[in-house]
Amino acid sequence: MRIAVLADTHDRLPPHVCAALAGSDEIWHLGDVCAPQILDVLKAAGPSVRVVRGNCDDCPDWPLTLDLEREGLHIRLEHIPPRQPPAGFDLLLHGHTHVPRDEVIGGVRFLNPGCITRPNRGAPASYAWLELERGKLLTWQLVRV
Repeated sequence: MRIAVLADTHDRLPPHVCAALAGSDEIWHLGDVCAPQILDVLKAAGPSVRVVRGNCDDCPDWPLTLDLEREGLHIRLEHIPPRQPPAGFDLLLHGHTHVPRDEVIGGVRFLNPGCITRPNRGAPASYAWLELERGKLLTWQLVRV
């Protein structure tokens, strides 16, 4: 399963990024979409889209957290990362910091795809690919925009 992961688009999504995401099985947006029309553009790419609400989003229909199971892994999506790892999860994907992350804390792998529009602390503008296959190590690959 190949999942495109992005966060913190803040009203902008470069067309070449959207075209690249069309080859995914799913698209996960980790919040701060800001303009709901961005989700319409992502949905038009074809794959199913999952989204969580960020601190700059104004859509109460989007959940603050979303818990998923894919390929035997328990995964939580949320915008602002918690201070402590959530119990019972293998992966926590978040946005908010605008800085890519790949770190294990308390047995939970924290992943952040960075920010497409306004990266922070010298990080490149980026999104990521998450590849999952049951019983195999996952692959996390950042893509510079």
